Amino acid sequence: MRYRLFPGTDIKASEVGFGTWTLSTGWWGEKTDDEAVEMLRAAHSDFGINFFDTADTYGNGRGERQLAQAFRGKRDDVLYSTKIGYDIYDPAAQSARRGQNELPQKFDRDYMRFALDKCLERLETDHIDVLQLHNIKMEHVRDSAIWQALREMKDEGLIGVWGAAFGPAIGWLYEAVELCERESDIGTIQMIWNVLEQHPGTGMIEAAEEFAPNCCFNIRVTHASGMLEGKYTEDTVFPANDHRRHRPRSWLINGLKKVRTLDFLTAEMSLGQAALKWLLAEPRVVTTLPNIYDMEQLREFAETPEKPDLPAAQMERVAELAEQNFGVEEEPMSYKGTMERVAT
Repeated sequence: MRYRLFPGTDIKASEVGFGTWTLSTGWWGEKTDDEAVEMLRAAHSDFGINFFDTADTYGNGRGERQLAQAFRGKRDDVLYSTKIGYDIYDPAAQSARRGQNELPQKFDRDYMRFALDKCLERLETDHIDVLQLHNIKMEHVRDSAIWQALREMKDEGLIGVWGAAFGPAIGWLYEAVELCERESDIGTIQMIWNVLEQHPGTGMIEAAEEFAPNCCFNIRVTHASGMLEGKYTEDTVFPANDHRRHRPRSWLINGLKKVRTLDFLTAEMSLGQAALKWLLAEPRVVTTLPNIYDMEQLREFAETPEKPDLPAAQMERVAELAEQNFGVEEEPMSYKGTMERVAT
């Protein structure tokens, strides 16, 4: 395993991290808590993964409790990244939360402090290494009091790095751009970015380079919802409780056509590893968060840093293919959030 620093800190994260949404939400198949703990411990002890990303809304705190159980007595050996902002404490949310329907959000100072205290309690710790506001919108970007509250939490020693996560779907370009412009001391952004879905993530990185000198990125959906793992076929059928089951069949067919143009990446590694290497070629990417849902996949992804970096010629070829949408004609992608500049 190799490690990268969050700029301006001594927080050093493994290049491959572990996002607990595959273990705690049921969106990628069901896992027991014992199975989750076993995988989390193996990720750290066997492969050197130290960056674990979760959110209070993942299983209404289940992801955080799994981490606490996995690393009880080893807190100093791992990094906890969590997210707040959804009101999981509303009684209706406690009983109705399922799938990816968004809950009401709260970002007032009192609620954020309350939510952080609850995260600390579930994680059995006195500080969060990385705290991100979960799926913020433009109105939150433009509310300076929200970001000042995070600075105060950092000054108290409750958090090490603060930032924002954008989602749930791909998009949110100018939310990220404005955040870098307005709050130039932001420490990190979590976004969707991968070989097949390079826009708008590339624009977010360019904004950070221009306006936010210490802003780095932790990347989710690294494999385009599994497409870049190289294991799908035209006959792939997803389980009933898997969120991919609800995608149109064209997503699968067109995705396979795109993936087949990338065979040149797999001479020295798997396609899944090459997808991570493509992300890690960007210096501002501090860690990647592939979806890990079995031990075989954990090993494959965790061994990625040992593989050779992608040659410049391969990186250039990927850029050329992306310009041509990998040779596939399809309806333009639908983005969420603000994709054109809107005046304040």
